[in-house]
Amino acid sequence: MERFEGYVFTALCSTNFLVSCLIFSRVTREQREPYMDEVFHIPQAQKYCQGKFTEWDPMITTLPGLYLISVGVIKPVVWLADLTGEVVCSTAMLRFINLLFNGGNLYLLYLLICKLHLREKTRTTSRCILSALSLSTFPVLYFFNFLYYTDAGSTFFILFTYLMTLYGCHKASALLGVCAVLFRQTNIIWVAFCAGTLVAAKMDEAWKVEHTKKRDEKSPPSQVPLSFSGAKKILLFTLEFLTSPSHMKAVLLVAWPYAVVGACFLLFVMLNDGIVVGDRTSHEACLNFPQLFYFFSFALFFSVPVSLCYYRTLRFLQVLKKQPLFFLFVTGVFLLLVWKFTFVHKYLLADNRHFPFYVWKKLLQRHELVRFLLVPAYVFAGWNFLDSFKSRSLFWSLAFLACLLAATVPQKLLEFRYFIVPYLMYRLHMPLPSLPRLIVEFVLYTAINAVTIYIFITKTFHWPDSTATQRFMW
Repeated sequence: MERFEGYVFTALCSTNFLVSCLIFSRVTREQREPYMDEVFHIPQAQKYCQGKFTEWDPMITTLPGLYLISVGVIKPVVWLADLTGEVVCSTAMLRFINLLFNGGNLYLLYLLICKLHLREKTRTTSRCILSALSLSTFPVLYFFNFLYYTDAGSTFFILFTYLMTLYGCHKASALLGVCAVLFRQTNIIWVAFCAGTLVAAKMDEAWKVEHTKKRDEKSPPSQVPLSFSGAKKILLFTLEFLTSPSHMKAVLLVAWPYAVVGACFLLFVMLNDGIVVGDRTSHEACLNFPQLFYFFSFALFFSVPVSLCYYRTLRFLQVLKKQPLFFLFVTGVFLLLVWKFTFVHKYLLADNRHFPFYVWKKLLQRHELVRFLLVPAYVFAGWNFLDSFKSRSLFWSLAFLACLLAATVPQKLLEFRYFIVPYLMYRLHMPLPSLPRLIVEFVLYTAINAVTIYIFITKTFHWPDSTATQRFMW
């Protein structure tokens, strides 16, 4: 049976790659020239192909991981196939690198799902395979498989890093984390998350020991009451754990490879005088707390087929009725954060080629009160997000939330690409959905992909002051 399932998975991988190649061919025929950020990425990669490693476009803000990988893959192929001329490091050849990452992402997602849900009694191979296939077609990620962007490679190395962490190969995980950071500096947050899962595991052990001594075994970490007293209890325990030399020693013995990567990254930030390389004017950090609320809404929309049901909505209403003061306080905090900490990037208001431009213009900018009226929806989306983690330990959830805050809040620009890794991490750790729900999710993702790619290819337009063809995209 296992051999048969292996054949099925191989067939699915092959079919996925074939379909992606067909879409890639159509996209490349329609858009032969570099588009959007490719205008910077492709010429820089071509310089690397020519051996000009000291030349750098100051408009590029990420490290050269994508270009180094591209040269490392393309050069041996060029040598073996004896290719010459314009085809070497052409736009199409460089874009094709991301199709290879797409196949790698599918396989890594499958391995992660199998590892994370190993102990679930209802787990079946068919559900693992379909879940991986569905996530590999996650619309925001899948779209950028056909352009020369950093998203596919960045996601690949983050998933690979986390997989090695789960298998206890921490040195390999740290090394892969370095590769992820070379694709996008903010990936250091997810390298920290990998280390954070190790800390969370140690904290779970310490918590259980402490409560066993107090004969309070009926209150495991995942069931600490959602209240001010529960939050105080966790805060005091966390402070006690982090200031304990014995606990810190136990953590460092396991997590030291990640600490080395973190120290090297801090050194880079000091020498570079910041995280961003190149043009920094458009990538200024701020405390844009509503970004977290946008992510909650984004996660709710894309996980509706697998996360939302009548019983969960009913449970939310019951919790709301049971703890009205707590939710009233949360709503008040959300309103305050929306009022005082909403930042709008100039690109969001000016670039009508991106879908977020229309989300902002048609919804959030329709009336000045709309952003406040959406707060109850944010509260529900946030609760639904956290409720999906109820099977995870509290300290693991806190580590994830800390990294989610670090990955979203400092971003001034509302860019759905920034939500790819947080969403995949969220979706991977949800209880494995039933087969019908997975089918609905896959159909939804496929439909969105078909629409967005169709719009990109056919619904072109021109700006009044430019003859270049413009296209809509994520």
